[in-house]
Amino acid sequence: MSTAALLVIGNEILSGKVRDTNSAYLSVELRKLGVDLERILTIPDVIDLIATETRAMSDAYDFVFTSGGIGPTHDDLTMDGVAAAFDLDIMLNQSMVDRMERHSKVPINDAMKKMAMIPDGADVLDVGGLWFPVVVVNNVHIFPGIPELFEKKFDSIRDRFSGVPFQLRRIYVRENESEIAEILNALLREFSELMLGSYPKINEQDYRVLLTLESRDPEYLKRATDTLVSRLPADAIFKIE
Repeated sequence: MSTAALLVIGNEILSGKVRDTNSAYLSVELRKLGVDLERILTIPDVIDLIATETRAMSDAYDFVFTSGGIGPTHDDLTMDGVAAAFDLDIMLNQSMVDRMERHSKVPINDAMKKMAMIPDGADVLDVGGLWFPVVVVNNVHIFPGIPELFEKKFDSIRDRFSGVPFQLRRIYVRENESEIAEILNALLREFSELMLGSYPKINEQDYRVLLTLESRDPEYLKRATDTLVSRLPADAIFKIE
């Protein structure tokens, strides 16, 4: 089983000026790939803090992703923080400068070159039509905060991350959660490895609770689902997906 963590970097996220959508996107995509995203942390643009949290995540998880802080301005400090995490120097990467020159319609200035300053020895992964590559230091994958770019870059290298995907079943129930709680508790005692979610719905006319059952083992999931369906009142089930 592969594990992952996401470090979201940016004062604008913590202040509420910008809404973080990368966390939700990455959670969904990694789950499809069978990688367990076990931690999401949002921190400000502070080099020492970026370094500390990056190193801690790198030691604790198989894959680490960062979001934000890799542009040309004064507060883009992620590369410096990741370099500090591993005691690396920041160096101008000439291949990235060459990419900029090929894609830019204006001469490359110092602000643009700042985006090509990366930790010494980092891997530079090509991402197709996008000029800015994915920079990887050890198991840390450095992504931009702009959602469109984050998503395109992740999709271009998603084959690097693999595990056993979860299988999912949904059961829509007309009963209140309190009326089926003991049935759910008993199911978990019998199927202790099942991931069972129970989500009350207030504004739905056709059902009151959405149940989700997840497992990496399709047969295990089928047995748990069949058992739950057999124990719920017949008229309680609105739909099964």
